[in-house]
Amino acid sequence: MNKQAATEPAIKDLLKTFEIKEHNSGSSTGTRFFEDPDADSIESFTPIDGSKIASVRMTTREEYDRIVESSQEAFKTWRMTPAPVRGEIVRQIGDRLRRYKEPLGKLVSY
Repeated sequence: MNKQAATEPAIKDLLKTFEIKEHNSGSSTGTRFFEDPDADSIESFTPIDGSKIASVRMTTREEYDRIVESSQEAFKTWRMTPAPVRGEIVRQIGDRLRRYKEPLGKLVSY
């Protein structure tokens, strides 16, 4: 496989649209990304020409445990949020996904 990063202008624009860098954090609490530069990574390659699209840093067990703990705390707030407010937030997420439907499809097919 070609270990060079994808250089096709169209894919570079797609990656920029989604703020995908050459190396990406693989985990987040929603407010904090884990960025250990020494952690192992998973590399993604395009089957088109074998060029590297990007890499995602693997999550450690400690990071995973912190993320689960953080999500459990967030759930305590979320479950107390009135259903109409939660519904509006979910609707907004759907709107955002629909806005990026075409570039998401291109990225998946790449």
